[in-house]
Amino acid sequence: MEVNQKPHKLTTFEKLSEALQEQVKLVYSEGFADSLIEYKGKDGAKVFALRFETDDTVYLIKMSGKRAEQIILDDDDFDEDGNLTKIAKQLYGEKYSDKDYLSDYNDFEFNDEED
Repeated sequence: MEVNQKPHKLTTFEKLSEALQEQVKLVYSEGFADSLIEYKGKDGAKVFALRFETDDTVYLIKMSGKRAEQIILDDDDFDEDGNLTKIAKQLYGEKYSDKDYLSDYNDFEFNDEED
């Protein structure tokens, strides 16, 4: 069994670089709220976060369900149904096509064909 030795970084969505924010949106193109994980913080309190893994780091992006929904509502890359727009999906898919770790996500599927 291989042990994951990547560093874990607890952060917020707003503190991520623009590139990482775009990649997170691409992977979680149907919103963040349903993908939040729950764990106990240092003080034993419940903490919710979105997990995002790159080649060298595991990010735990701390947010509540309500905050996850608000991020999507406030972001023009998402439509009124809370899904990443086709334009944003195509743009980010092309922009980050060299990031092999994005294909590790089961829900991620980039299709550059027109509908």
